[in-house]
Amino acid sequence: MTLRVFVQTSRKKSSVRQIYSIIITKEKEHIDIVVHGNGFLHNMVRIIVGTLIEVGVGRMKAESVKEILLKKDRKVAGPTAPAKGLYLLEVEY
Repeated sequence: MTLRVFVQTSRKKSSVRQIYSIIITKEKEHIDIVVHGNGFLHNMVRIIVGTLIEVGVGRMKAESVKEILLKKDRKVAGPTAPAKGLYLLEVEY
């Protein structure tokens, strides 16, 4: 699995981040997950991917993702996906 991350940075000291889009594509056995946002917290993208994998393999319902986001509680999200295959594709200023 390849995870491509687009990051648009700012100088804010806030821990609030905005995700603009998450695009998931599959070609044969290769899955790309492209996350575009204004910045990311430590392990944020890996947690998002881990949660999406749980949905994809049927251990979580797709509807639960919205509930997870509304609860703002890390403990209810999926596991942190391993860093293997994760890379920063582009930084926009």
